[in-house]
Amino acid sequence: MADGRAAERIAEFIEPLRVEPGSTVDLARDFDPRYKAGMKKRDGAELLRTGVALLAEYQARLAAQDTHGVLLCLQALDAGGKDGTIRHVMSGVNPQGVHVSSFKVPSAEELDHDFLWRYAQRLPARGDIAIFNRSHYEEVLVVRVHPENLDRQRLPAEARGRKIWRRRFREINDWERYLTENGFTVVKVFLNLSKEEQRTRFLKRIDLPEKNWKFSAADIRERAHWDEYQEAFSEMLSATSTPWAPWYVVPADRKWFARICAAAVLAHTLMEIDPQYPTVGRAALKELRAAKRQLEAEAPQGAARDPYAARHRAG
Repeated sequence: MADGRAAERIAEFIEPLRVEPGSTVDLARDFDPRYKAGMKKRDGAELLRTGVALLAEYQARLAAQDTHGVLLCLQALDAGGKDGTIRHVMSGVNPQGVHVSSFKVPSAEELDHDFLWRYAQRLPARGDIAIFNRSHYEEVLVVRVHPENLDRQRLPAEARGRKIWRRRFREINDWERYLTENGFTVVKVFLNLSKEEQRTRFLKRIDLPEKNWKFSAADIRERAHWDEYQEAFSEMLSATSTPWAPWYVVPADRKWFARICAAAVLAHTLMEIDPQYPTVGRAALKELRAAKRQLEAEAPQGAARDPYAARHRAG
């Protein structure tokens, strides 16, 4: 379905979203949450359908080849649109090959292990796509903004201190490199929401009874830490966008555009892997031809010997 020119167009489209490895990010300065690449909303639906179709094709090939796996990490502040992005972008793929994990407050068992342990339990198998709705990056975001969460991890004294975040960045980079070197591609998307758009979405959740369940008083408490989160996000993006696992900052104020961007990033990732359907050897082809002859011989009187081939010849 996708030729080299399509791959080039997708790569060009997402290039402004990519965090250059080694760069120093200032989120407010470098990425506009309302950026839309000059696109109009009415064009967005068709582009999203095209992206979803590409994902369906490449996911089928990924599953059939059964060699590579893909981990998509989604990060955002509350109301950033993670759930909607997953629902729309993955609407056309085979659900058997996609697994979504949402990480909440860690359990007592999870706190008894290293900080990456619970995330390692949800990694994709070969041939699968795993989506982390929030991810191991919570350990350098929420835990950093709320140090009491670090206390709950009961780290030994020598593992704490001012350098802990720099160390965790290194450990995350090393872990992601280990995964990629073993055939598991890691792609990371940060849905970049403005403070005003978040306020608007919170009010909508309050105003519409059917959305009341999505609102929590904790959302307002977290919003009070907006500046701290922006600083933490900026440092995270600077330290952990690597050649083997880059970050893409997706402008999230316009949901329709954010979904197109997320679909394009994931499609680009799969096209870079370029999985192929397995081919069969001579012995297997001989068996296929023998089976075909037998099935054709069983055709009822008046029926086509091979209905599928007959339909496609007619078409």
